[in-house]
Amino acid sequence: MSDTDRLAALEARVAALEARDQAPNTPDADTFWALEGMLDRIEAPGAVMITGHVTLPDERIARWQETAGTASLLDGDWSAQVTVLTALAHPTRIRLLQEVLRGARSAADLGKLDGMGTSGQVYHHLRQLVAAGWLHTVGGGRYEVPAARVIPLLTTLLGARR
Repeated sequence: MSDTDRLAALEARVAALEARDQAPNTPDADTFWALEGMLDRIEAPGAVMITGHVTLPDERIARWQETAGTASLLDGDWSAQVTVLTALAHPTRIRLLQEVLRGARSAADLGKLDGMGTSGQVYHHLRQLVAAGWLHTVGGGRYEVPAARVIPLLTTLLGARR
């Protein structure tokens, strides 16, 4: 290959790279239908949305949508969410939430699960989850994830997969 041919090939590759980098980022509308809907409604600098629809094993339905502007999120005080996030940062508490969402409702049922520890430890974790708003009591030593927390919990877990 001559120097002229190599230079022409190199110039073609650079041009292709430059064109790719300048191409608009247009996601597939069928895959990103929720994003496309948000783009139609939200102006720059953008926003973040969590949304979902879930039917739980106990037949409760959780539907949720929340949107926050980019500026308010970036400029806000993130430390205000530390307690809520810290409550999720323990394997036993995550498992308790999962089991409650699957249908285990009483502290006694949760305490019988393998690896949960003593009843005192279970109650300690349940109190932390209640204090952070991830659980609430429904009487008779029974717990449930409030419907308004189901989608945020599941989207937090989904985001953690990244």
